[in-house]
Amino acid sequence: MKGALITFEGIDACGKSTQASLLVRALEARGVPVVHTREPGGTELGREIRRLVLYSQRAEIPAVAEALLMAADRADHVERVVLPALRRGQVVVSERFADSTEAYQGYGGQVPLEVIRCLNAIATRGLEPTVTFLLDLDPEEAARRRGGPADRLEARDRTYHQRVRQGYLEIQRRSPQRVVLVDASAPAEEVHRAIVRELERREILPGQGGEGP
Repeated sequence: MKGALITFEGIDACGKSTQASLLVRALEARGVPVVHTREPGGTELGREIRRLVLYSQRAEIPAVAEALLMAADRADHVERVVLPALRRGQVVVSERFADSTEAYQGYGGQVPLEVIRCLNAIATRGLEPTVTFLLDLDPEEAARRRGGPADRLEARDRTYHQRVRQGYLEIQRRSPQRVVLVDASAPAEEVHRAIVRELERREILPGQGGEGP
């Protein structure tokens, strides 16, 4: 089977991990070879970068430095995980990819978008997802969903998170064929069924009588 890169995007607590896990189970149930990964943190280097960016107790990391750290994580992730899996014909399901840096460090952190896009082009080697699911959720609802203490990015103010959300929506408007907008306020199983239907329509997920778990 031809490899594919499926990414999940959206603000924190929108349900990316839940939907990625449900999709991986659906792919495995239909005999599709799959790799489940995430950014930042999909490699050993990425886990160190994740700890630094999200949980460091040091002073605030400047937005440009934050973008460079995310690009370093992505370059390592693409080299070690994503491209090898695609070459093996596997489907890669990734929680976050290049759109996250544009939304968070670009629109949210207000690093010039041309800088972000240049960094992403280098880090990804020009690789784009086959399909991206943007799980759209109001930041107020996301804050209510969140369990436990907030990480460095989650703890930023409401205005920042609104800019991130609007950035994601702009990315979707710019790339409507690649980026599928999903209402993340719906129940998780309903969201999952919509994702499965879309992947069946695109012939990425083999069809069957049911709609997955």
